[in-house]
Amino acid sequence: MDKEIFLKVNIVTIFPEFFRDPLNTSIPSRAMEQGLVEYQLVDLRSYALDTRGTVDDVPYGGGSGMVMKPEPFFRAIDDLKPSGPVVLMSARGSRFSHKQAVRYSMESELTILCGHYKDVDQRVADHLATEEISIGNFVLSGGEIPALAVIDAVVRLLPGAIGDHDSASSDSFYEEPAVVSPPSYTRPSEYRGYQVPEVLRSGDHAKITEWKLSMVRNSQEK
Repeated sequence: MDKEIFLKVNIVTIFPEFFRDPLNTSIPSRAMEQGLVEYQLVDLRSYALDTRGTVDDVPYGGGSGMVMKPEPFFRAIDDLKPSGPVVLMSARGSRFSHKQAVRYSMESELTILCGHYKDVDQRVADHLATEEISIGNFVLSGGEIPALAVIDAVVRLLPGAIGDHDSASSDSFYEEPAVVSPPSYTRPSEYRGYQVPEVLRSGDHAKITEWKLSMVRNSQEK
């Protein structure tokens, strides 16, 4: 019997091929193989109103660049009938956080809309998407890279996606209030004259814990 799917992720994009290799690599791939997540790549051009697959047009009011049309997005969602959040990747969106990743990981379905060109018709944001998300105060060519960042952050939280839960629970931003994790070191203890801090090699767990806490405090003060 097939394993239960914990999360279905729909990705609406004009570049479905952009996602194939990343989603078949590392934790996103492992989670899929374990039956924890299912990815559905939706080619937005297949929902265009003409045979050319036109998904953009000139903006009302003038201005440079092209704007993605509303019809293909609405038709795609009509077809998908998603049950969970419909997220538009947008520079105007709220800043994506670990807290949101946790919320999405607890859903049964997540749909991500990837814009491209200059902008997406605002009616998609106002009347189709349930929320707009940004990954930072910078502009990319489209929503595909931000969508991958969101998917990776969400999928790694699914139970069993990471074999060692302690590894995930010690990540930066895992707890509230959000903090970064302390620096990490591994073998060799010395490389090109650069030493691993002596306290980490001491075996004194109390001192190691205090060192890690001090590193976290230092990072918060920067």
